[in-house]
Amino acid sequence: MNVASGADVRRLLRELEVFAGELPDFDPSAAPECPVELFTEWLLDAIRAGVREPHAMTLSTADSNGDPSARVLILKDVGPGGWQFASDAGSPKGRDLAARPYAALTFYWAPLARQVRIRGPVEPEDRERSAADFLARGKGARAEAMLGRQSQPLTTLAERDDAVTASLARIEREPTLVAPGWTLYSLRPETVEFWQGDRQRRHTRLFYRASDAGWTKQLLWP
Repeated sequence: MNVASGADVRRLLRELEVFAGELPDFDPSAAPECPVELFTEWLLDAIRAGVREPHAMTLSTADSNGDPSARVLILKDVGPGGWQFASDAGSPKGRDLAARPYAALTFYWAPLARQVRIRGPVEPEDRERSAADFLARGKGARAEAMLGRQSQPLTTLAERDDAVTASLARIEREPTLVAPGWTLYSLRPETVEFWQGDRQRRHTRLFYRASDAGWTKQLLWP
């Protein structure tokens, strides 16, 4: 289909179907007291439903000027200590977190019409945990990370390929190498929101907020 004008794009977007297929039920009155438990249930539902990359999430940060930035990366773990992800401390996201150690995570599982939003402070884990995370990555991922050049200007794809090939050879020779800036981060949630879509737009939103006494739950208007 050829899209020739802005009007064509608007029409195309309006014609796209949303919330197709059978959607799961969500009874917020039966939700657990801890959002980690509900998140784990929803994540397992996404895996069972065959959602591609169900552990992919959008990480949103802000720099020292407050300018926002977002990118998709992979959830490493979730538990009482929070939601974990990893990156090089010298990357744009690492620099953002050094300047403003607060972030938001967004998960969206389209086939289930489910979204989860998490916000809270972010803390780097210790070097031992960060190194263990790095060494658990595949060789190709470690080879790329060892370069420490994320988001820097690149002249040609051949330059990239040559550098990664050389780095991979080094990984083969020294399999315990760890990128010096590699950091495992934990987002300690202050708020967690669960959103269940509905074809009739009667969406259900359940909002958790952390307090000294534990978690409080609140329904929100769609």
